[in-house]
Amino acid sequence: MNRASSLHAPTFSPLYRQIKQLIMGNLESGEWGPGDAIPSESELAGRFGVSQGTVRKAIDEMAAENLLVRQQGKGTFVATHKDPGSAFRFLRLVPNDGVPQVSQSIPLECWRAKAGPDVARTLALEPGAPITILRRLLKLGDEPVVFDEIYLSSELFPDLSLEVVRAGDSLYGLFESRYGVCMVRADERLRAVAADRVSAELLQVAEGSPLLVVERVTFTYGRKPVEWRRGFYSTRNHHYRNELG
Repeated sequence: MNRASSLHAPTFSPLYRQIKQLIMGNLESGEWGPGDAIPSESELAGRFGVSQGTVRKAIDEMAAENLLVRQQGKGTFVATHKDPGSAFRFLRLVPNDGVPQVSQSIPLECWRAKAGPDVARTLALEPGAPITILRRLLKLGDEPVVFDEIYLSSELFPDLSLEVVRAGDSLYGLFESRYGVCMVRADERLRAVAADRVSAELLQVAEGSPLLVVERVTFTYGRKPVEWRRGFYSTRNHHYRNELG
């Protein structure tokens, strides 16, 4: 085979990965919703015509990606942001002393706007499409640690308002229960900035103090981008922690 033809050769996908994609399709279609139990490994093996071991390997990978949750003696369930254990799935800021702290989300503002070029490109929208912008402050213990500015498609979240956010539980739990939008993965970029007047006032630091900016694009099933946020992180008593490998 010459080099030109090899560039267009079909990519081999292991059988368990094919089963994983079939299960993902069931999640995307809503056959099994957040918190629902999925069929047993033997039932899925029968449905897809493969061995139980192949199904188990697919489920193991999905569990490692926090798409599914195994519960000993109960079965396997679709991951949900209503589970208290998922509260810090996408938040990697932890206290320097390692002592767990109670979190408090404080919605500040919520308004409608039109998508500019950056937002439209990031969320795969048409320029000028209606968007909703939400600002909130996150406290760990009594200390304000994150100031978020969040951009969302108004088509996906049509009636989102400050009142709706204040009446809900966790933000991603609200998106899941009220709008049927499940946040399943996120890409982040980090950089250092100096605190401007607004972020300094909200995070109770001096203007010009170093902050960590975390830009996050969050995706639902099918790698559809549904949220773009910029979080300004105060690292006076906290640090960003990520596990590799």
